[in-house]
Amino acid sequence: MASLLQVTNVKKAFGNLRALDGITLNVEDKTVTILIGPNGSGKTTLLNVVTGFLKPDEGSIGFGSADITGLSPQQIYRAGIARTFQIPAMFGKLTTLENLLVAEKNHPGESLTKSLLKRLWAQQEKDAIEKASKILELLGMPEQADKPASFLSGGQMKLVEIGRALMSDASLYLLDEPVSGVNPTLAHEIFRRILSLREQYGITFLIIEHRLDIALKYVDYVNAMVSGRLIAAGPPKEVINDPKVIDAYLGA
Repeated sequence: MASLLQVTNVKKAFGNLRALDGITLNVEDKTVTILIGPNGSGKTTLLNVVTGFLKPDEGSIGFGSADITGLSPQQIYRAGIARTFQIPAMFGKLTTLENLLVAEKNHPGESLTKSLLKRLWAQQEKDAIEKASKILELLGMPEQADKPASFLSGGQMKLVEIGRALMSDASLYLLDEPVSGVNPTLAHEIFRRILSLREQYGITFLIIEHRLDIALKYVDYVNAMVSGRLIAAGPPKEVINDPKVIDAYLGA
């Protein structure tokens, strides 16, 4: 199986705090991989470095055959990596469908010339609406399309956050705690949707998640971090039963 994301000896420090201390990991193509570890272990910092929100102090990041180390978030997004955040930020007065449309890649409204000439954006707008509607169906939320996003539950907002990422047509999605604060029934549904998207479209997921009782049922690989270091990587049962991982979560 081919490696889609390659993180090699990545280091990142904030003053005397070494948030990432030589992280090396691979994410295989068309897999669902999770990052686990106690709070403060560096998981979100790693996602921020991969997506260009932070620059690594040392090391390299490869995406497919390209070196994306140090690129801007916009460049990385255009290269095919999209992400979600732990706390969804909805445009409350926009509808659910409109919240997806604002994330459309290469939106014509970003260009002054295109925005003034309807013939340059009318068909693209139709195509975007059709794509956003299809994504809402895939997420099981077609009936929410015309409702203001402020009416959505926390779990539904998490799904919309994933939907906005899907508007990018990326091949790798980094999700930061997609089921945090979500009731167990919807949490399982979110992971089932993730697997369905992987199967239907061959896309790849790297997910930060603390709710291991739910997540481990759905993932292919687990990477465990502690204090900025990777301490274990492999299939779920192998990693969860690793003494180093048990000690990290439960203490000696």
